[in-house]
Amino acid sequence: RQGISFAGLKFDTEISSHLADSLKREHAPEEIAFDLLQQPIPPPLEKGAILSAIAERAAGQAQTIARLSPPLEKSLAEQDLTKLYYQVELPLIPILAEMEIAGVAVDREHLAQLSLRLADEICAAEKEVFALAGEVFLINSPKQLQSILYEKLGLPKGKKTKTGYSTDAATLANLAGQYDIVAHLLEYRELAKLQSTYVEALPRLINPATGRIHTTYNQAVTATGRLSSTDPNLQNIPIRTEIGREIRRAFIAEKPDNLLLAADYSQIE
Repeated sequence: RQGISFAGLKFDTEISSHLADSLKREHAPEEIAFDLLQQPIPPPLEKGAILSAIAERAAGQAQTIARLSPPLEKSLAEQDLTKLYYQVELPLIPILAEMEIAGVAVDREHLAQLSLRLADEICAAEKEVFALAGEVFLINSPKQLQSILYEKLGLPKGKKTKTGYSTDAATLANLAGQYDIVAHLLEYRELAKLQSTYVEALPRLINPATGRIHTTYNQAVTATGRLSSTDPNLQNIPIRTEIGREIRRAFIAEKPDNLLLAADYSQIE
């Protein structure tokens, strides 16, 4: 962000550890050092620590990380992963960094209009549920929903939980084709989830300095080697429904001469 070009990347302990053992969940320096060197990295300092203590911890971290390079390189070589590491994984780091800094533009006005539309559809689905139930109740309360569905209306009961019979999505999906109230209930839940998870949440994630959303791409999470995306996860924006596609349309190419291209492999396996 300060315009400084980082040109000294020689080795990365997290990426190399993940490549050497992709089934291991943690690849932080502390975890790798404990596994490979049986040596803990100095613990984090308390707030307000003096400069000499901060310098000592930083030096200890650097020394430990430097000692991790030889055993990790050896592990990669033994598994014939050296070429993949140096020619694919390592060069990808600065590319992902540039992508994170660039971010993605979001059409706020489109999301605002979509939020109003969803609010109307959520209200309509809720009214249908209340009409078929014959009363108004807290639709998000599992206890009240159990009472309406299983006691008042006598719907078939599914699996039992500690608090009664389940009203989760899998249980209700089996009943949706037979009972209108369940179909409207599932519609209400789906719309409410899209509203809270995406339509209302995405504008709050726009960086005020850049006007764009900046996700984090993770190279060292999935066992298959795929990237993952967090804070926010931009890889799970829905697309199967009309509303899902409307949410995706909020992501735009900000410059008039640019466009967003969505591409995927078909049956890559």
